[in-house]
Amino acid sequence: MKSLVFLGIVTVFSASVCAQNGSITIEQDPKIDELLKMYANVNSKAEFYQIQVGFGSYQKAQNLKTQVEQDFPDWYSKIEFESPTYRVRLGKFRTQLEAERKYLEVRKKYPDAMLLKPEKKDRK
Repeated sequence: MKSLVFLGIVTVFSASVCAQNGSITIEQDPKIDELLKMYANVNSKAEFYQIQVGFGSYQKAQNLKTQVEQDFPDWYSKIEFESPTYRVRLGKFRTQLEAERKYLEVRKKYPDAMLLKPEKKDRK
């Protein structure tokens, strides 16, 4: 009799342990998606100062970008093609002061680096 009661208790507990399923539903205001799209749109049109560290063939630009990413790992870097060469650019600096300070730091490692000012875009 005791083993039958024990078996019943074990069965009830094991059934309750196995039945621990749940789901999470996140309700998000649809305006958050709109805000994210607006933010991305504004930042895509933002004007930034950048530092050009070098240029050349695609292979040379890739090697330079790899080196730049090691020297300045927390900075944004990219390769841009402007006919006839590939250019390695570093950073997205909003102010001229910030850009000039970073430029001095970069020039220690890359003496041929150039500070690029943002292009003036027609605003209508």
